[in-house]
Amino acid sequence: MADVTALLTATIAEVSGLIERREISPLELVAAQLARIEALDGSIGSYLHVTAGLAREQARRAERELAAGQYRGRLHGIPVGIEDLVLTRGYHNADAAALLGKLDAAGAVCVGRLKPGAYAGHDDRPDTVPPRNPWHLDHAADVWSSGAGAATAASLCFGALAGDAGGDLRFPAAACGVVGLKASFGKVSRFGMFTLADTLDRIGPLARSVADATLLLAAIEGRDARDPATRDDRRIDYLAAIAEGARGLRIGIDRGYCAAGDDPAQADALFRACFILKGQGLDIFDVDLAGITEACADWLAICAVDALRGRRASFPSQASGYDPALRALLEHGLGVTPEDEARGLRARQQVFALIDSVLGEVDCILCPASPRPAQRRDDSPPPWPGSPAALAAMVRYSAPTGCGGHPAITVPNGFTADGLPTAMQFIGRRGDEATILRVAAAYERATGWHRRRPSLAA
Repeated sequence: MADVTALLTATIAEVSGLIERREISPLELVAAQLARIEALDGSIGSYLHVTAGLAREQARRAERELAAGQYRGRLHGIPVGIEDLVLTRGYHNADAAALLGKLDAAGAVCVGRLKPGAYAGHDDRPDTVPPRNPWHLDHAADVWSSGAGAATAASLCFGALAGDAGGDLRFPAAACGVVGLKASFGKVSRFGMFTLADTLDRIGPLARSVADATLLLAAIEGRDARDPATRDDRRIDYLAAIAEGARGLRIGIDRGYCAAGDDPAQADALFRACFILKGQGLDIFDVDLAGITEACADWLAICAVDALRGRRASFPSQASGYDPALRALLEHGLGVTPEDEARGLRARQQVFALIDSVLGEVDCILCPASPRPAQRRDDSPPPWPGSPAALAAMVRYSAPTGCGGHPAITVPNGFTADGLPTAMQFIGRRGDEATILRVAAAYERATGWHRRRPSLAA
């Protein structure tokens, strides 16, 4: 019989086979997961609420189904966490959100609601203390979907789902050294989620490997009549796709854009990764992304107006009921002129076309996942939205794909001298998650950064 506690730091792909063969019990796995959360999350603070009762109920159901030979797939009996913005107050009801129903159908076990981070814009979490980074507890797990990143890295769940409007899930994935997959706009239903900006929001997985991210994406993607923005893409076997390898695929890189971050460690790790990718048979091409930062300069106006448009019935008439960060964003939206909005929309269309044009020459684009590694908690930026210039600099690598709806996957690619993770992202054509997954998996196989775990003690 496998040591269930030791398996908590493994990947979904590694543990799922043991569950299928009934070498471990979902009840034992979930009990061990809940015990680890109780022992460690007091110092990390990734969970807003642990749904222990629901988790045990789902684990018992998984146990019965497995005993009856009813195996639901690779997520059956696997403990996962869901960001609070995605997992609405109806978390006990599988119909409360489209993706929660899909996870339930896949047999996954929901162990809790994860903190959305200090600047996520939720309207009733003003006093939530942001999670700590498992690699260095005196550092932040980043500023948005930080609970999902911290919990996944600390092995307090096997994977998580979170929202992303301008880097929300990719920032904590980068800061915490895990994989973060922002799917194409419309790939995953947002029905039931707390929407910040309707034309920017999407949902994706965080996991400890590329393969695990594919398992989560495959479970939640698909057309949903309740979200008219969802796509009707042909279903792809992502695991089979990444097994093909990535030899011969073309990667585009704008070296000046990649070196424009706040910390040279991110760019240095990315340029080293280029040599590794070439060694795996991928071709690296220089591309020109001049003008891509225009989306960053106008992203705040786009997001603020989009957020305000969805809250006209209650803002500003009920402004006092909003937390300070979200209220500040909406107040910024009130000050956006028609000319500002038009300029932002033009910049969005230009960046959309630029990325499409470059992806007509190469199979994916490589750039840093964020402009800097995780910051010390006392060095965190001012409450969102802060100054437009500071926010534009912060989202220089994440906002462009948010505006264009392209998929992007963040993968760890090293550590700083202080032991903090560095990360990069691959950007792909709209609707083509398979290609960036193939490239990311090829890099992962050649390195092994994703197998490192932070040292934690109760």
